Amino acid sequence: MAMIEKSKSEGDELERDLLIMRGWASLPANYRFPEVAPTLEQAQAYCKDLAESHYENFHVATWFLPKRLRPHFYAIYAYCRISDDLGDEVGNAESALALLSLWGDELDACFDGKARHPVFVALAKTIRECSIPKEPFADLLTAFRQDQTITRHASMEDVLAYCRYSANPVGRLVLYASGEADEEKFRLADATCTALQFANFWQDVRRDYAKGRVYLPQKDMEFFHVSDITIAEGIATPEFRGLMRCQVEYTRGLFEEGLPLIGMVSRDLALDLDLFSRGGLEILRAIKGQNYDVLSARPTISRSTKATLAMRAVVAKLLPFSGLGRGRRRAEQAV
Repeated sequence: MAMIEKSKSEGDELERDLLIMRGWASLPANYRFPEVAPTLEQAQAYCKDLAESHYENFHVATWFLPKRLRPHFYAIYAYCRISDDLGDEVGNAESALALLSLWGDELDACFDGKARHPVFVALAKTIRECSIPKEPFADLLTAFRQDQTITRHASMEDVLAYCRYSANPVGRLVLYASGEADEEKFRLADATCTALQFANFWQDVRRDYAKGRVYLPQKDMEFFHVSDITIAEGIATPEFRGLMRCQVEYTRGLFEEGLPLIGMVSRDLALDLDLFSRGGLEILRAIKGQNYDVLSARPTISRSTKATLAMRAVVAKLLPFSGLGRGRRRAEQAV
């Protein structure tokens, strides 16, 4: 019996290794674990390069952060970026789950002082200096695991519960890294992060459907007489437009709920929060501008609008009394 159990264990381990190997083959080579753990300097350079090469808005946002905070934000971003890609870019649920399990093991090792991957070598310093608990990092992995098996959400409450793991931990990590962690700020950050997640969901209805996922609440779809067939055919019927109008209005309310956070944090962080909140509101404006048809064309923010948002942040940096934190009025003007 012992021999049989040992053989089964070895077989399971071999299968996991094969799944992991196939998963890595679908991702950039620099995501893999190095033979030798990098130095802290090398790890921080790795995270900085990853952040600045993947997301232009993140690169712009870091202009407004104090220099001392930038390595922390690079490390957090790198963790979130690779975690997301492990779940979303592999193309095979079993391989994705195996990689996410491996990533979770490395998270545990990081908190035990035994990190090997450059992301976790850099993250260990951030965790220590900013007193960040494991929970928000682990919560993100929970969301990415859910994505491998859960492709529909019955109600808005279920979508909100998903965002509790997929989006809200990011805002909490930002507050920890900025020295702004408290329960009231967490609550407001949760509203903003969920709103940003929703804005991306409504922007990417067709893209997510192509991946087999629908984040529109099923009960809302039924109420408006919208089915998967509507999305598959790419025809924005009056019923579909009504459904999207409802989602956009709900999401705008979440942005309004979270905007007071901008007036409660340090000015440097407030600039970033303002920039991202306005970006999310601009996505909602773009959806409304297409008469809620997100099926025939993906709503996007124009380069000129992005430049305007960035320039506004620059002006606010130079003019310290430009009115950051006047949340409700800004939300009403932005959409």
